[in-house]
Amino acid sequence: MSGPIGIGVIGVGVISDTYLENLGSFPDVEVLIVGDLLLDRAESQAKKHNIPAHGSAADVLAHPGVQVVVNLTIPAAHIEVSSAAIAAGKHVWSEKPIGLDRDGAAQLLKDAAAKGLRVGQAPDTVLGPGFQSAKRAIQAGVIGEPMFASTTFQTVGPDLWHPDPAFLFANGAGPLLDMGPYYFTGLVSLLGSVDRVAAVGRKKLEERVIRSGPKAGETFPVEVPTSLQVIAGFESGAQSASLLSFDSALERHGVFEIHGTEGSIIIPDPNMFEGRIQYVKAQTKLADGDWGGQEFIDIEQEGVVTGRGLGLLDMVRAIAEDRPHVATGELGYHVLDVMLSAQESAASGEFLKVASSISAPVPTVPVDFDPFASTL
Repeated sequence: MSGPIGIGVIGVGVISDTYLENLGSFPDVEVLIVGDLLLDRAESQAKKHNIPAHGSAADVLAHPGVQVVVNLTIPAAHIEVSSAAIAAGKHVWSEKPIGLDRDGAAQLLKDAAAKGLRVGQAPDTVLGPGFQSAKRAIQAGVIGEPMFASTTFQTVGPDLWHPDPAFLFANGAGPLLDMGPYYFTGLVSLLGSVDRVAAVGRKKLEERVIRSGPKAGETFPVEVPTSLQVIAGFESGAQSASLLSFDSALERHGVFEIHGTEGSIIIPDPNMFEGRIQYVKAQTKLADGDWGGQEFIDIEQEGVVTGRGLGLLDMVRAIAEDRPHVATGELGYHVLDVMLSAQESAASGEFLKVASSISAPVPTVPVDFDPFASTL
């Protein structure tokens, strides 16, 4: 590969604005064409972001200059679109999750490997300087050996603000598969492969009401649990507890804590690329009844802040440098396996073994990684 690398985007819904703005600022890549089922929407996004061509998904796959396809379609279409890109000889970067079933995702990775093509997988927030600065501090031993983690995402639900939220409550979504990828990708990036999971889940309502936009007042069915508690055991011996809910009157997002043998660290929201990082050491003495006097120590965030598309850029550079990229399809598959196992555990009431694992630790992003440099 020599840059800038040609990019084609399939699916130009709401999230595409962020991708197209960021990719347009990276010198190592160039978006050549966008495609969508709605051709007028593709045309509108092409004009808005000064992209030279637009059309259908087939037009993107046929474009001779496209080396990497960015798959921003709905989750139910991820495997189909990514597989078509691999069949067309293109590398793939896909929004989360990698797919909705293990067999389809596994076949996608097998087909890509057979053709010598890369699959990159969102979320790429784990490449952001917030998460990476915290990860480097953990690797440096600031909290000792990581023992257990606690994560929380709870909200009243996206039906409050999303103009068409039914798909977020359908099979293949809910808080587990919609928000879970951010938290479990972060946990696996820090603690390694998950070995087993147990979960409980429930719904608050069988039907929800859209509360904003042109469909306000319409109802839709809820197909999946909307509150889940997930316990995970890791091959390393670490463990985690995660709450994911669309049912909470109390809004609490982005809680991500790792507790080790020598201290605890608070990591930024895994849905963000930056944030405050703090750690605390265990108290060595305590007067009777004197709680709450711990000293929190800030960790400096190092690195350039960007946004979605950072993982794609890392993958493109990794191909050119013949090194592993950070947000791999293998990582995305393992996270999917963890979430589906949690979903199955909630249905069965049993602790379940997670069959997959990652073959190597997730790489750390160098402090001097500069998205705005021309390197290819």
